This record gives sequence, structure tokens and C-alpha cells, in this order.
Amino acid sequence: MGDKPTIAISHLGCEKNRIDTEHMLGLLVEAGYGVDSNEDLADYVIVNTCSFIEAAREESVKTLVELAEANKKIVIAGCMAQHFQAQLLSELPEAVAVVGTGDYHKIVDVIKRVQSGERVKLVSAEPTYIADETTPRYRTTSEGVAYLRVAEGCDYRCAFCIIPYLRGNQRSRTIESIVKEAQQLASQGVKEIILISQITTNYGLDIYGEPKLAELLRALAKVDVPWIRMHYAYPTGLTPEAIKAIKETPNVLPYLDLPLQHSHPEVLRAMNRPWQGRVNDGIVERIKTALPEAVLRTTFIVGYPGETQEHFEHLLQFVQRHEFDHVGVFTFSPEEGTPAYNLPNQLPQELMEERRSALMELQMPISWKKNQQEVGKVVDVLIEQQNPESGELIGRSGRFSPEVDGQVYVKGEAKLGEIFPVAIHSADTYDLYGQVVNTNKLSVG
Repeated sequence: MGDKPTIAISHLGCEKNRIDTEHMLGLLVEAGYGVDSNEDLADYVIVNTCSFIEAAREESVKTLVELAEANKKIVIAGCMAQHFQAQLLSELPEAVAVVGTGDYHKIVDVIKRVQSGERVKLVSAEPTYIADETTPRYRTTSEGVAYLRVAEGCDYRCAFCIIPYLRGNQRSRTIESIVKEAQQLASQGVKEIILISQITTNYGLDIYGEPKLAELLRALAKVDVPWIRMHYAYPTGLTPEAIKAIKETPNVLPYLDLPLQHSHPEVLRAMNRPWQGRVNDGIVERIKTALPEAVLRTTFIVGYPGETQEHFEHLLQFVQRHEFDHVGVFTFSPEEGTPAYNLPNQLPQELMEERRSALMELQMPISWKKNQQEVGKVVDVLIEQQNPESGELIGRSGRFSPEVDGQVYVKGEAKLGEIFPVAIHSADTYDLYGQVVNTNKLSVG
């Protein structure tokens, strides 16, 4: 490596951030830098921060402070760098650079500049960059799974969300570019590709003049990968054509992550999501009719400014009625720079926590029931981990997405990074338990 410094990257936040981290790693390795997972051994530590909500910022700040106390030279990248660039440089003398969300591809140049003694601030006011299949990438996920970004940025302006201000407007990649990267991932042995963007159902709107999710899914049918999963499928873009493409494309899992955020039209209007208040009930029913095998995950925000007990009861009834497979619940986090930050009738944190607990408690027996329905079935499971002491295998069925849903605990012999048939013998609220049916790898796709 010569005189090139060793670099560690600390990754925080979502899978969209993870892809940025993987590209930075790929670019640094290609340029001949030593990359080490051990921050103690590194000359520089790049912290890819998250700034989505207050809790994420607190985690980012804690990481930065710990590294500063250890006298590490810190490069701050990601959403927090985009959000608080001036404050970070003034308050953290150990920060040798801040790099915005649209500038991470220049990381090699940034390191060269800080090596020469410069303190670098590289933050584009309006991010426009998006990596493609030609950008070097070093994957950090388990060997069987990879995220694939189909678009970056968001054209919506939900009143509570800071992301469009940090990531810019939507910019989609071409279908050809996405298919090429999917083929690259398949050739590396990836068995599950997870399509991500801020609004995956709006994919292509900016470059083709209309959403092209259905066409993208059909093009990905030609890629030799058993599972393709979608995240962030906003309900408005789930057109009959898109649902038909999910149904008719064998390697696309009927798994829909619908970030609904609330059920009451008045709250949705206050969130600047009025279009959704009219369609929430209808879209869920339409999906279930057109795609009876659909696995539905959603997220809600409780405690939005002005949310009354009546609004919250409406949400409870909505969740009870639709029986989603997986539900995530966040308490409202006031983000400086968003319209919701200054809204009147902010709710006390204690009440928000109560509502979150009540909604999660309501969902638990629904999740338990959904998992019990898997008992007695033989399901395909992607094996991802093995407990070195007990030998027990851990994986996921098509019903579970990494990190946000449950897992399948498996007895028997199976190879990591491959899909095997597993007989499910029991289940609890979150996880399934089963036995490998045989040791012959399942041929799927």
C-alpha cells in the first residue's frame, strides 16, 4: 500500500446509506487504500451519518464524539454532513472533512486533500449524483443478499420529512443500468436483490415521463436471481400494471413495503399527504384482491402535531381491520427545516410513547396469527448465519425482509448464502422455527 493511509468506515442509518458506504469502500479499495473494519487501526475513520430523525442524529453524534475522544481523524459523510455541515466543522476540530450526500463518489479526492493538510468541505447544495453499475462497490451485507438502488431523491414534500432537502429530487437510473447491476450481483452468487429508493413505485417518472416499475420488474425477470424484493412501495404508484407485473414475474416476491404513515385523512392532509387519505383503505383491499398471497409491511407515525384521540382510534381500527403482516411504528420527531417543526399542538413525548405501545400491542396478536399460518408448511429459506456454538442456522423466508422483519431458526444442514426448503414446525410473534427438508439445494428462479 506504500504510504497510503488505512481507512475505516462506520456505517449508520438506512440501506440507502449502506449503498453509499459500499461505493465509498469500493472506490477506496480500487485506489489502493487499505480498508480495515477496526477503527483502532485506521488512520482515518469515515462516518457515514444518518439525520432522518432525532434518535438517528443522537447515534451519529455519539459515534463522532467517541472517535474524537480517541483522537481519530474523522471524515463526516452522509445526511448529517449535508444537514449540519457548518456546525460539525466548528464543533468537532477532529473532523478533517465533511462530505455531502451528493459528493461521496469524490471520496478518494477528499482523502488526498486531507492528507495534504487541507480541511475539506464538499457539500453540493442540491445533490444530483447517482451511482450506477460502473461505480466500484464493496458489499457489506451477508453473501446471499444485496441492495440495488433504482433511484435517489424524492419529489414529494411530506411535512415531517427532511430527506428531500438532504437527498435532492428524484433521479432514476435506466432500466438497462439496473438490469446490468442485477446481473453483476447474480454472478457474485447473490440470491436476493432488494430494490430501494425513496419511492420505488415512482421509479422512472423523471426520465421516462411516467412510472416504469412494471417494465423494470419484467426486465429483471431475465436475471438469474431467485428473489427480488421491493422496499418503499408508495401506494399511489401501485397501479394495476405494477401489481400484475409482481404477480406474473416469478422471481419478484409478493412482498410490499407500504409506508402509509397514518390512516386518518385529516392527519394525512396535515402531513401533506392528502392523496393518500383517499386511497389507504381502497389500495389495501385492491392489493389483497389482486395479489392474495401478498405480504404487507407498513410503517406509521403516531403523535403527529394535532393528532387527537379520535384520529388515533381511527388508526387502531385501520390496523385491526387490515391485519398487516408486519408493522413498524415511530413517534413523531420534529425536524428543523420541515414544515411540521413549527406546527401547533405538538404532543408530549409521554403520550406519543403510550400511543406507540398501544399500536404495537394491537399488532402483536395479528403478527402471531400470521406466523402461525406458516406452521406445517415447507417454505424456501435463504440461510444467512450459523451459530458457531450450537450449529443452529438462521435465515429468512420470502415473508421476511432483512433487519426489519423476523427470522427463521433452522435445524439441519445447509450452506450459507443458499436457499433451502424448510419445514416450519413452530412460530412465535416474530420468528419461525423449522427443519431443513433435505440437504439438496433448492433450485428456484
